[in-house]
Amino acid sequence: MATRRRANKVNIDALVDLYERCAGIDVHKESVTVCVIRPSTDGSVQGEMVSYGTTTGELRQLSQWLQECGVTHVVMESTGVYWRPVWQILEAGGFHLLLANAKQVRNMPGRKTDQADAVWLATLLRKGLIKGSFIAPPQIRALRDLCRSRASLVRDRTRVVQRVEKVLEEANIKLDTVASDLMGVGSRMMLEELIKGETDTTKIAELALGRMRPKIPQLVGALEGHFRPHQTFLLKQLLDQFDDLCRRIERFERQIEEYSRPFDKQMARLDSMPGIDRLSAAAILSETGVEMEPFPTPQQFCRWATIAPGNNKSAGKQRNGKTGKGNRWLRGSLTQCAWAATHDKNSYFAAQYRRLLHRGKQRALVAVAHSMLAAIWHMLRRDVEYHELGADYFEKQNLEGLKKTYLKKLERLGFKVNLEPIAA
Repeated sequence: MATRRRANKVNIDALVDLYERCAGIDVHKESVTVCVIRPSTDGSVQGEMVSYGTTTGELRQLSQWLQECGVTHVVMESTGVYWRPVWQILEAGGFHLLLANAKQVRNMPGRKTDQADAVWLATLLRKGLIKGSFIAPPQIRALRDLCRSRASLVRDRTRVVQRVEKVLEEANIKLDTVASDLMGVGSRMMLEELIKGETDTTKIAELALGRMRPKIPQLVGALEGHFRPHQTFLLKQLLDQFDDLCRRIERFERQIEEYSRPFDKQMARLDSMPGIDRLSAAAILSETGVEMEPFPTPQQFCRWATIAPGNNKSAGKQRNGKTGKGNRWLRGSLTQCAWAATHDKNSYFAAQYRRLLHRGKQRALVAVAHSMLAAIWHMLRRDVEYHELGADYFEKQNLEGLKKTYLKKLERLGFKVNLEPIAA
């Protein structure tokens, strides 16, 4: 005889009509298709379909028409960057906007048209079945554009350094095996001499500075190679490109500093954490914003950033859940900060990294990034300063276990120990 399990109560409020007047917008590069759902004069529900272009004037006309229809809530899909100008103009119109993840609002198979998509979006919104993506306020979005552009320039600069290494390797010049920083002051002077055609490696090696001075004998051998004319040209162009990128990055950093001034309080708090400087703090805040109301708990905050294991459970069994892709800009910034924090030997994050290192470097690093993001949530949500737990946090948490472990080791070595606490 089959047993009947107790049924759980299910909230079905989302299935009723939540909004009387709402609109769904199917966005494309040159046009938008809009479906407005609103009550008619006889009490029934009617839908109206229109199309507009995407020029600024046409989008303003769309905003005015939606206001005339009494629309309060508008939803659109996150289609590339095409939704951004639509969002900016409608945002000024005072509408409650939602940005839907395209994967979560797919229409039924066989009904893929612009009109059908707009109707589907409006219907889902009316029933309250769309969860909007997090969209930061305009100031944060402006800072985000600057931080992402700077990050792209930094990656370009790294690629240029890699190309320089390739040119030197083809010329059999092993400068990068001796010098830790190929673009340092001393290394740059050596490269400039090679470009000028200098072949006396002893003379070039004498340009070494600081900690490279003891390596002069190795530099003499490393600088000997076969530098051809076209390689000289390539190296000169790459160094000029590197210098140009450095100047552009500096300009972006000054602009980022200016745009982040309204958030000095939050940036100072993040800057007090191990592994985070002002530029990293600006990059993180540009992705997360400074208001944590959209994220009620730190767990939800970390899941939104995908700096947390995925939920993969079936038939009562918990399987290995991957973290997912998520926001690659935020993930990249947090991973760099987590790696820097692990080098602070007196920090909690370094202790956590060493404690989890047996699971693999990448997993340990993601765990540290998760802890840092949770701490950021508490600082921003509760308006508190960063509190360092210390490198001995885990030892204090497991004090009794450590006592037993060390006592057993000493007993195996033939010692009898009586423990007495030290007076404070």
